[in-house]
Amino acid sequence: MEFYTLTASDGASSRICTQGAHVCSWIPAHGTEQLFLSKTSGYAPGVAIRGGVPVIFPQFASTGPLPKHGFARTAEWQLLSQSQHDNGAAVAVFGLQDNTATLALWPHPFRAELSVSVLGNIMEIALTIHNTGGQPFSFTSALHTYLAVTDIHAASLHGLQGCRYRDSLTNTDDCVEHAGYLHIDGETDRIYANAPALLRLQQPHQHVQIRKQGFADVVVWNPGNAAAGLSDLESGGEQRMLCVEAATVLQPLHLAPGASWTGSQTLIASVQSA
Repeated sequence: MEFYTLTASDGASSRICTQGAHVCSWIPAHGTEQLFLSKTSGYAPGVAIRGGVPVIFPQFASTGPLPKHGFARTAEWQLLSQSQHDNGAAVAVFGLQDNTATLALWPHPFRAELSVSVLGNIMEIALTIHNTGGQPFSFTSALHTYLAVTDIHAASLHGLQGCRYRDSLTNTDDCVEHAGYLHIDGETDRIYANAPALLRLQQPHQHVQIRKQGFADVVVWNPGNAAAGLSDLESGGEQRMLCVEAATVLQPLHLAPGASWTGSQTLIASVQSA
């Protein structure tokens, strides 16, 4: 595996690992790290990285016969291009296509591309899936974003009031979010159906806007006390992260031969005024 660093003209940066096309760091211009990456995560071929932005494809979690969260997050992607646009944005595009290993798990020809762009206080990640075979296929997918927080008890997620969700801890469907904002006070694992395109993670010192396009759902996850069972999560790490994931899980996506789909997540960090 290799690592590439994107640096925009204003100093905004991102660090990306070719295994999984995994975004491991995002630092806005004149800002601080916005992604959580576990200090005890391993970096070995075929081992998922804990934190950052894992790419989930073609299966979310254990909702099918494939390994948990599919194979894209542990596959070796290729850097297709790296450039700086006229506006100063730094952009990289990574690619993954079917091979002997993927076809043994999932018998569908495909091509995936992940584009990462940083400039100012914005990072955009876009995932495109192409059906390059002669038969239709279905898949679920997510950008499993680990957002860094100073203290999970002081953070709140806004924009989900009124949404229906699946509580994956109890396997209960059709729950309704009644709270004006979500506070995490223990293990949380929810899939919000047809979630709004804009959410906001609020902390005392800043907020982060979370925008999605193409993805229908939003997954909110924090392991809470179950973190003790995660060997690759540093001690106390669950207090310093919250996963807010652009996802399509509850209704799989269907691609006809020759068709393509794109989903994206845009993060905008804003420092709170005093």
